[in-house]
Amino acid sequence: MAQFLSDFHWDFAVILTLAALVTGVIYGIDAAFFARRRRESGSARGNWAVEFSRSFFPVIVVVLLLRSFAVEPFRIPSGSMIPSLLVGDFILVDKRAYGLRAPVGFWQLTEGGAPERGDVAVFRFPLDPSKDFIKRVVGLPGDHVVYRDKQLSINGERVPLEKAGVARVPGLPGGVVERYTETLGDRVHPILVNPNAPARNIDFTVPEGEYFVMGDNRDGSDDSRRWGTVPERNLVGRAFFIWMNWNAELGRPDFSRIGNTIP
Repeated sequence: MAQFLSDFHWDFAVILTLAALVTGVIYGIDAAFFARRRRESGSARGNWAVEFSRSFFPVIVVVLLLRSFAVEPFRIPSGSMIPSLLVGDFILVDKRAYGLRAPVGFWQLTEGGAPERGDVAVFRFPLDPSKDFIKRVVGLPGDHVVYRDKQLSINGERVPLEKAGVARVPGLPGGVVERYTETLGDRVHPILVNPNAPARNIDFTVPEGEYFVMGDNRDGSDDSRRWGTVPERNLVGRAFFIWMNWNAELGRPDFSRIGNTIP
């Protein structure tokens, strides 16, 4: 019970689950006890609650099942994953990747694959499980992770980096950040490094059942370098696809990002 209470948070999944339960109970009771009487009396329609439940119960159940056990949409609210993900990107997350979990209580229902280095994972923030975060998995259980002078090393081996030019960032001291291509496991992805920001060095061994995560915007990300690792039970799924983007500055979608896979 204590674990359930710590995992329980009011969110859209809880609202959907309650809506499915309420409309399902009303629909079921009416079908079992009252619908036949109405038909015999020549009236096919029930009251507003019955008609609402009969119309929306199947829709709510389908949405709940798809969102809980297949894919879930998320919106990127911050720049911690630039340049891989931009503010305003709408992404899809594979809920099956790391095992299915109950929409309420977050109990694990099925076994899934383990995260791999380089995965872009959505997870419940360890310091506040009511919030969803997205970062790149850098360290697996047992890994020795070193980040020194803005160079990442894992288990004594430097993670390959290739220079990929610069990016201009208005309002940032110096005005530019350096772009690199990083090869992490089987994933090749871009990262940003701000040469004028102080290095946030760390030397850490990842505990069993935990994962070390970092943002691709290495000097603009709040991640495991500050608040620690992500427990396996907090994993929500693997981000894999950008299905929409809204560019707030332009006031319209950025069509060049729609349909892109996430590196």
